[in-house]
Amino acid sequence: MAPSRWPLATVHLVLDNDATHKAPPIQRGLVKHPRFALYCTPARASWLNLVERWFAELTTKKLPRSARRSVADLEAAFGRGSRRGMKTADQILAALATYCKRITDSGQ
Repeated sequence: MAPSRWPLATVHLVLDNDATHKAPPIQRGLVKHPRFALYCTPARASWLNLVERWFAELTTKKLPRSARRSVADLEAAFGRGSRRGMKTADQILAALATYCKRITDSGQ
């Protein structure tokens, strides 16, 4: 993202852990460039590797070499003009709870 094009935009970065990013040179750089917001994943969070892999797949298959200015532009890149048909987090969690109950009550 070019600073001159979006001078006030905050750049959000998700990092694999915070240990290497606590070094004094890194911290000084972040103080000089406050538009960068760092988010560090917890240690030993192997499930985040799946999330990282999903984003990699998303980037290579759906969003190669592209920039989107709005949610509508991003949704259009996926071939849908709305969120119709997408499940809410509550719906996904309810389905997961039903599945977990079914496999634990199976008598196996």
